[in-house]
Amino acid sequence: MIDIFKKILIANRGEIAMRVIRACKEMGIATVAVFSEADKEALHVSFAEESYCIGKAQSKDSYLNVNAIMAAAIASKAEAIHPGYGFLSENADFAALCKENDIVFIGPSSEVISKMGDKEAAKRTMRAAKVPVIPGYDRVDDLEQATEAAKEIGFPLLFKARSGGGGRGIRLVKNEGEVESAFNSASSEALSAFGDGVLYMEKYLRPVKHIEMQILADNYGNVVCLGERDCSVQRKNQKLIEESPCAILPEKTRVAMIDASIKAGKAAGYQGVGTIEYLYDKDGNFYFMEMNTRLQVEHPVTEMVTGIDLVKWQIRVASGLALEFEQSDIHLGSCAIECRINAEDPYNNFLPMPGNIDMLHIPGGPWVRFDTAIYQGYRIPPFYDSMIGKLIVSAKTRDEAIRKMKSALYELTIDGTVNTADFQAEILDQEDFVSGIYTTDFLESMVGV
Repeated sequence: MIDIFKKILIANRGEIAMRVIRACKEMGIATVAVFSEADKEALHVSFAEESYCIGKAQSKDSYLNVNAIMAAAIASKAEAIHPGYGFLSENADFAALCKENDIVFIGPSSEVISKMGDKEAAKRTMRAAKVPVIPGYDRVDDLEQATEAAKEIGFPLLFKARSGGGGRGIRLVKNEGEVESAFNSASSEALSAFGDGVLYMEKYLRPVKHIEMQILADNYGNVVCLGERDCSVQRKNQKLIEESPCAILPEKTRVAMIDASIKAGKAAGYQGVGTIEYLYDKDGNFYFMEMNTRLQVEHPVTEMVTGIDLVKWQIRVASGLALEFEQSDIHLGSCAIECRINAEDPYNNFLPMPGNIDMLHIPGGPWVRFDTAIYQGYRIPPFYDSMIGKLIVSAKTRDEAIRKMKSALYELTIDGTVNTADFQAEILDQEDFVSGIYTTDFLESMVGV
């Protein structure tokens, strides 16, 4: 009989640290929190059974300080580390360090993280598995090769950095005359940001939806897909609203995307929860974009429509347990929407707005969920991501879910700092959102953001 972990260290902060702590408490698992000097009053510090300060406020000195985190794990005798999302969640070296110290990294192996994090290798893996990939070139080493490849791919196209992310090392090329300057600037920026100037090229697809498929895999080759999330409401590649299922995705295409995602998980040798991200174009084609080898911020959307607790299953499969369900058991029983509540001013170029929470009222009612780590009297620190909570609702129909979300947004009260709730309520009223036809360009056309 396989035993579940008795103690887990959470190498993260904020709402995701609280989310993991809650799952562990329900499973009878002791938790260890780590925190920066700026987070000494944070909720996750007081809710965990043990807590360790791991450095100064800046992330590089604390939540990215692998030596301090590992020292806390060893001192507390934690059997496993849950990385949450962001920070070290997709750091292959950290996953390898956990293994070296006989501590389980709750996620895929370092080898899988490396393979799927390398965009060139990830696309090769997907092609071999017969998963549709955006037309392009996996690697261009010089300007002459880039020029010839551009003629073959056709315009418009994108140069993208092989390594890294965050929008760096990306250039849009509209015609042949822009190839040279775009290639040189993208390569230079990528080399400066990531220490790797190698680029790849892909066809620029617009308008598109950004649809992701949630997979869950155990150590025994079993992979299930838990359906899709439409993540097309974005600003500068940052998601603001997610929903499941996608309102306009034909069932035939959904089945094909599920099948492709299962193939992708098996081809990668995946274990744990992961997300296959696709672009879906106006002609009904879908293309693999990338794989996120971690828990997603928007995972509650999938939990609401499937009834499956993803964090608990992360822990179970990392412990060595097999999945207890098959693909035929997965059904999307409702419609769910998530709004990321950020401490930002959406009417002032989304300026971050750290500050004190003078009053907090959280909406309630059936099938309304607010994942957060803020509390009345809490001071939002300026050192980290501006997301302060996630408001999630579900209902039998999409129309009901939209109405429920608007009601919840209006009820949510966070006094003392500006946030995005009212702006998101405006989005839910837009004709393109209500119809479901919105694409990744939606916010630009709405307010020019």
